[in-house]
Amino acid sequence: MTVEKERPATGFGRLWTAQTVSSLGDGVSHAALPLIALTLTRDPMALAVVTAAGTLPWLLFGVLGGALVDRWDRRRTMWVTDAARAALLAIPAAAAALDALSIPLLASVAFLLGLGGLFFDTAATAYLPDLLGRDPAHLERANSRLRGAQTAMSGFAGPPAGSALLALGRAVPLLADAMSFLLSALLVRTLPAMPPPVPEVRESLLRQARAGASYVFGNRLLLGLALRPAVGNVAFVAVETVLALFAHERLGIDTYGFGLLLTAEATGGLLGAGIASCLGRRLGTGTALTCTAAVEGLAVLGLAAAPNPYVAGLALAFCGAGMGATMVLAPSLRQAIVPPRLMGRVASTSRMLAMCAAPVGAFVGGWLATAYDLRTPLYSAAGLLLAMTAVTATMTSNRRVEAALRAAAPAGGPDHAVLGDRRTKNASDAS
Repeated sequence: MTVEKERPATGFGRLWTAQTVSSLGDGVSHAALPLIALTLTRDPMALAVVTAAGTLPWLLFGVLGGALVDRWDRRRTMWVTDAARAALLAIPAAAAALDALSIPLLASVAFLLGLGGLFFDTAATAYLPDLLGRDPAHLERANSRLRGAQTAMSGFAGPPAGSALLALGRAVPLLADAMSFLLSALLVRTLPAMPPPVPEVRESLLRQARAGASYVFGNRLLLGLALRPAVGNVAFVAVETVLALFAHERLGIDTYGFGLLLTAEATGGLLGAGIASCLGRRLGTGTALTCTAAVEGLAVLGLAAAPNPYVAGLALAFCGAGMGATMVLAPSLRQAIVPPRLMGRVASTSRMLAMCAAPVGAFVGGWLATAYDLRTPLYSAAGLLLAMTAVTATMTSNRRVEAALRAAAPAGGPDHAVLGDRRTKNASDAS
């Protein structure tokens, strides 16, 4: 067995534990922050400001943040960011204890937490291939474990824990999230130090950020990988905008049942993350990505036509499975083919496109539901997802994936496991 095959064991357990703990804290605060805001105001616009503040850093600084990550030590960026977020959460916790909380304070904290998430997530995406090497099979397995833990913690365990901790006091869930960030920082601090990216000719930050965005838009495979979450977010946010009302008025689902409906989607996401590597091996990553995109579109179509809650839950479970598999396969492929010096900028550009699309989806979903019917945004979202699948199928084909992996393979180094067509690989090579 080559050294490349052995590298996934080095430090990955600590990285996985750190991100699992941090995801649990994210789930706690994701449930607690809106509820804390609700104790301060009933104004829907004020509540929306708190929610939107966390996404603004990606819209404002996404590409620039990626350029900074490509200049900085990635491990240090991760642990310093988490330590800073832990310290930041002490401010609203103290304000809650002193009964001095306000909507502007919560919105400011949400914005700064989002900014920290931008740097941490981008650095973690860039650090993973540094830690494990660029073997796509290793990256798929690692991303599958990371995605599964994130879904379990932030989707299942965190929100009910946040609601329960809030009953003990408004400061308690904030302190719990701070502790999760602190523990994550301590764990990341013990990870192996990696050589910094090969320095480029010294350019301005703006020029480097523009170079990263140009790299994505000039590469059809990377552009296809970026378009799917961007277009997908328009569709999925359009669905989410009306989903609660649709479930109540068309399916007769109460508040408790709506929670179960969302749990069905999260369960599907766990399953999809778990089988992503198997799909990549059997179908090739390009074909697997096309299939998962088609599953998402057909699942939303099934949700739009659902006559009862059971069909709706099944449709959301399939949609979650498609999303979970996509979120393992696409980042793994990107990490395998993008040069290390550009990894932060490429990752942040792709994420920024997806984040910018979300407000469009919210507006479109609300407008279609108001102008036509509650099912109209769902049918429109399904059509958009299926059209996107057809458009990007050739951009992310197995042939294109194979060519990109061959081009990324180091000269004279160990061969990459080809994601584009691994159906004939021996089972022992895949383990």
